[in-house]
Amino acid sequence: MCTHEPQCPAPDDLDREAARIVAAHPEQGWSLLCNGIVVFEDTGELLPDGRVIAPHRPITTA
Repeated sequence: MCTHEPQCPAPDDLDREAARIVAAHPEQGWSLLCNGIVVFEDTGELLPDGRVIAPHRPITTA
């Protein structure tokens, strides 16, 4: 899928979120990455094979 050099991380790589954004929709709260992952503003992810990664941003206290 990726044509960049060096190639973006694969969807199963630990650094998968480092892939380039190919479509951004901040008004809807999501972006599509070059490796086929949809990332949401709450840090959740939808992988190309349909798996869901729950939001994983750090918990902050006020």
